[in-house]
Amino acid sequence: MQRTEISTLGEFGLIKHLTEKFKITNPSTVKGVGDDAAVLHYPDKEVLVTTDLLLEGIHFDLVYTPLKHLGYKAAIVNFSDIYAMNGQPKQITVSLGISQRFSVEDLEQIYEGISTACQLYGVDLVGGDTSASLTGLTISITCIGEGAKGKIVYRNGAKTNDLICVSGDLGSAYMGLQLLEREKIVFEADPGTQPDFEGKDYILQRQLKPEARKDIIQKLAEKEIIPTAMMDISDGLSSELMHICSQSNTGCRIYEDKLPINIQAAMMAEELNISIVTAILNGGEDYELLFTASLEDYEKIVTLEGVGIIGHMTKPELGLHLIGREGEEIELRAQGWNSLK
Repeated sequence: MQRTEISTLGEFGLIKHLTEKFKITNPSTVKGVGDDAAVLHYPDKEVLVTTDLLLEGIHFDLVYTPLKHLGYKAAIVNFSDIYAMNGQPKQITVSLGISQRFSVEDLEQIYEGISTACQLYGVDLVGGDTSASLTGLTISITCIGEGAKGKIVYRNGAKTNDLICVSGDLGSAYMGLQLLEREKIVFEADPGTQPDFEGKDYILQRQLKPEARKDIIQKLAEKEIIPTAMMDISDGLSSELMHICSQSNTGCRIYEDKLPINIQAAMMAEELNISIVTAILNGGEDYELLFTASLEDYEKIVTLEGVGIIGHMTKPELGLHLIGREGEEIELRAQGWNSLK
């Protein structure tokens, strides 16, 4: 395979090479890549801004993460934060820290993944930066989005008796990670072995190529449901629920038998002797939407495909609990992903 050293292009040549194929699609993008700053125009909209930093060895492992998938995921996790505000992502900037072991072709793979995500979700690349790095690969993406006035959803709006809802299934991304880590250990012990991924494509996809739930935001709008509070699930259900309860000054009760579980994830958990409920509560990286909604919207929510009701909000003094299959109360604790530990 051809290898082009990054130094042969220079910084501006590299940025031009990586970004010139990106097309502008949003009216709010007045000027994209190529000047000292991007120019955006948002009349009569609230502007949403989020940023994520991904560090090699902390957030991803290149032993089993293809660079194209990494680029895709790096964009998606930012889009997900904008959707979690009931907004629409419109622009991103991408900054890379790169060591000498990466070639121009490697960076092309990352940008191909970013480009695929941008095309699929209707987002423009409008800027960024590249720099040499002594510590491996760093990806920092900032996403700008828009929200209609009066329809942006925060974490602090949940009320007692509100329904607690989640999209999709939970715990699958964590089980995909456990599978990849297991096969990495086998590979390092014997580099001649082939990984055993048969029948586990779904949980691998959930870890390596997650999707942001644009479809759920669209369905909520169609049903004229404005959640009272919302987050995306990046650090585990328990941790995210604690954020909403803390900021909304509520307690909560969720029910074990209502938690949405994928069969592949459940089988993987059994194979590795891990509780699938623990994976759901503490695993993270599902990028599903966790939201609360008024009881008045119950009839609408039960007709939403891909959304399940898992519990309800309570008075704060009642605490945060998971109700087990036998009716036992288990206090929720924040044991999810924490990159600073």
